Amino acid sequence: MKFKTLMTATAAATVLAGAADAETHLRIQTHYATEHPSGKLAAQFVDDVQTMSGGELTIEMFYSSSVVATVETFDAAVNGILDCDMTGGAYQTGKDPAFQFVGDIMGGYDTPWQQLSWLYYGGGYDAAQALYNSEGMQLVGWWIYGQESFASSRPIAGPEDLKGWKFRSPPGLETAIFTELGATPIVMDFTEIFTALETGIIDGADASGLANNVGLGLYDIVKHANYPGFHSMPSDHLACNKAVWDGMSDMERRIMDTAMQKLALHTALSNEKKNAEAAAMLKTQGVTLYDWSAEDKASFRAAAQKSWDAFAEGSPKAVALVESHRGYLKQLGLLPE
Repeated sequence: MKFKTLMTATAAATVLAGAADAETHLRIQTHYATEHPSGKLAAQFVDDVQTMSGGELTIEMFYSSSVVATVETFDAAVNGILDCDMTGGAYQTGKDPAFQFVGDIMGGYDTPWQQLSWLYYGGGYDAAQALYNSEGMQLVGWWIYGQESFASSRPIAGPEDLKGWKFRSPPGLETAIFTELGATPIVMDFTEIFTALETGIIDGADASGLANNVGLGLYDIVKHANYPGFHSMPSDHLACNKAVWDGMSDMERRIMDTAMQKLALHTALSNEKKNAEAAAMLKTQGVTLYDWSAEDKASFRAAAQKSWDAFAEGSPKAVALVESHRGYLKQLGLLPE
């Protein structure tokens, strides 16, 4: 009996050890803070993954870029310091301009739903995956909060109002597009926007979505905005080290994909609600909101197309992504055939 008991205990220990070996633990970094709405959604993503996997797949989420700087997150995942990057592709344009067209397409889609449909139904996933795989990473999915809005001290009712308009802009593709339209983009740190608007150094700012701009206090200073926006719709991504991803079970990969699609849905839904509430509030506070006409947006897209091609020049991957977007935008009726 003692021998039988020993064998049973040994077998049980072996099963438990095998279960422990089968567990996967991922270290992921996001640039969002725990208290930020997107940080809270990221925490829900972690809970969803761990619950659906019954604890077999666990995630240690590092918030506010607490391990490495935001722009270094991708490389940290490539090199094994982290397992996955939950920031955005646009931070990696220095590696290849192609990352611009998976990070912030600019002048492309009107809604997050259209942009996500390119990823899942317009051939985008395979086109983007080729780029990520070439860097040793696997794109798992996107979460897109929607169009960004400007804050301005003067009207921005259409393309003509952009001529001579000095505004805070991030570096890169955006500066090229708005220069083409006669604006004067000024690259400055995010933290400098408030003072620059207050002192008149700039006429306006590209900072974030309408609700986030309200939270920043920008419309306490200036009284013009555009809504729902047209120029910029960043795609935050989840991208994992390719070897780590390939080493996960089919179940684990499916759970990650499913939880990511839920995250994408609730990111777009929650921000749509917050921005609509912010728009209603701003109208009562004397802020004028401008919704450009289809013709005006077409003018902006025409300028964006020129800048897309110039930005992509010299990078076969970027050219391929531009053509993929352009083809799908035509299918959606957002670009002429």
